[in-house]
Amino acid sequence: MRRSASLQRLLIYGLSGPIIALNVWLLSVLFRYFQHPITVLIIAAILAFLLNYPVKFFERARITRTQAVIIVLLATLTLFGILGVTLVPLIIDQTVQLLNNIPDWLGASQANLKQFEMLAKQRRLPIDLRVVSSQINANIQNLVQQLASGAVGFAGTLLSGLLDVVLVIVLAFYMLLYGDRVWYGLINLLPSNIGDPLTASLRLNFQNFFLSQLLLGLFMVLTLTPIFLVMKVPFALLFAILIGISELIPFIGASLGIGLVTILVLLQNWWLAVQVAIAAILMQQLKDNLLAPRLLGNFIGLNPIWIFVAILMGFEIAGLLGTLVAVPIAGTIKGTFDAIKSGKPSDFVSTVTIAHDSPPD
Repeated sequence: MRRSASLQRLLIYGLSGPIIALNVWLLSVLFRYFQHPITVLIIAAILAFLLNYPVKFFERARITRTQAVIIVLLATLTLFGILGVTLVPLIIDQTVQLLNNIPDWLGASQANLKQFEMLAKQRRLPIDLRVVSSQINANIQNLVQQLASGAVGFAGTLLSGLLDVVLVIVLAFYMLLYGDRVWYGLINLLPSNIGDPLTASLRLNFQNFFLSQLLLGLFMVLTLTPIFLVMKVPFALLFAILIGISELIPFIGASLGIGLVTILVLLQNWWLAVQVAIAAILMQQLKDNLLAPRLLGNFIGLNPIWIFVAILMGFEIAGLLGTLVAVPIAGTIKGTFDAIKSGKPSDFVSTVTIAHDSPPD
């Protein structure tokens, strides 16, 4: 009996790897085939999750849900309109200027590399930067070609993006109104000991994750923008927003954003790049150690290894969008299984806060 049980356990463990790999591959194929509708649905669902907070606030003031949804949606559209008139043109202008300046910056960095190589030869140091120089030349040529080809399809991309924005807003509106009915209609197909914790875990993980990441990203933008302006960093607003947006990618996003901005500034001024890196890292540590715990509370986190695995699998399946939703999905799965194992569907916790140095399992 013991041998049969151990063989059965080994068989289950042995087959679990290929089955998981097959499911990841199937999900990747399905996402690539239905990429556009899935992307629109996921973004609309995230927006509905975020807007559900102010909707509930208005409902507490004895306003019907339909009226609350309309008020929140109109306020959101007004906010987007103000940002579209004031902030978006400035960001687009700085982005175009940055893309136009990158080839010059790369050329200047190549000249700096040659000077550094000559200085190394004078001091008889065995340094050869010819490979780096040739790579920079190739990058300059590729960048110029990409800029030329991207300018041709910019109008079509802009029109398609505007249509997608309208579609996302409309879908989010209907999700706020009728999303609960659709969800509970689907979840009723599952046993109650699975459906109930899955529903609560999904809501808790997604709402806490995206709301906290959004607020933390906003903190980085609001603090880094004046710092970069005082330091006279070129494209200060664009670089601060880039770091803030990268905050949405869990665990490694902020570091990647800071590294990218530092490299871009390094192409122009190495000492300024050092200052930018120090200032951004200080704000990141302040955010992670003071602000993030207050926003997220005391939750039990996932092991960092599983976070990396979830991010890699999410990127393999759905690219950047997959990295954004991988951690809350992993947290939802873990929270649901924890509730099922404990036998108490209402007793589970959010598991997405490892992105801010939560204790591992």
